[in-house]
Amino acid sequence: MKTRAITGFFFIIVMLASVLLGPYVFGPFYLVLSVFCLVEFYSLVKQGGISPNWVTGIIFAILTFISAGLVAMSDNDPGCYEFLLVIIPCVVAIFIQELFKKTSSPFTNIAYTVFGVIFVVLPMVFFYAMAFVNRITGFDFHFPLAFLIMLWANDTGAYLTGRAFGRTKLFERHSPKKTWEGFVGGVLISAGAAFILAHFYTELKWSQWVIIAVLISFFGTTGDLIESMFKRSINVKDSGGILPGHGGLLDRFDGLFLAAPIVYTYLYLISN
Repeated sequence: MKTRAITGFFFIIVMLASVLLGPYVFGPFYLVLSVFCLVEFYSLVKQGGISPNWVTGIIFAILTFISAGLVAMSDNDPGCYEFLLVIIPCVVAIFIQELFKKTSSPFTNIAYTVFGVIFVVLPMVFFYAMAFVNRITGFDFHFPLAFLIMLWANDTGAYLTGRAFGRTKLFERHSPKKTWEGFVGGVLISAGAAFILAHFYTELKWSQWVIIAVLISFFGTTGDLIESMFKRSINVKDSGGILPGHGGLLDRFDGLFLAAPIVYTYLYLISN
């Protein structure tokens, strides 16, 4: 428990710093974090007997993040969209690379190589893009920071409520410790955090912040369950050991993977 608490403390400090230190730290930090998460994903699927194309997949991920990041930062400049074309050679290379490998399941390798970028890296791009969703103000750390606070509030609320009142299993087949009571507690505490944030971050109405909290709670929990389903499919308990007491990076960001694209979409719609 002590190791978990210490790791959690420094993890929060690093995450907060990555958002608060401005766009020149925010972008590179999440680019590097995306690559580490992808490497962890490829390591996991390799344990399941699959051979993803590591190098090509990582290059694909880096170019995808940079290209999509430039589009997110641009003020509707059509020229920025041309950067997205650089990912096409990477996709083609993933297919061609399998021609030179002696394997019984080439399309499985291709699928997991591409899926890793879609499942791990693209959500990080959407999270990064939240800081630029308001084209008028430019970089605004309020949205990504509020997202993290509400996500952590949901996780903490679900854990504490589940331990105290949890009786009815949510998805026992994939995550035996999660309960409906914990889920409801997470939603309520995350919504409470959103209501408080609305008094400081006035870009949105309090009701819109609460809607975002509900979206984060629902899709964050769903992402957690999907990651648990993925680990069970390859008989792995933790995605890694880079965070002592917490497992791997995928274990820490599983709630972000589904929630970030949904929240970005909502922010984009209401701000345009």
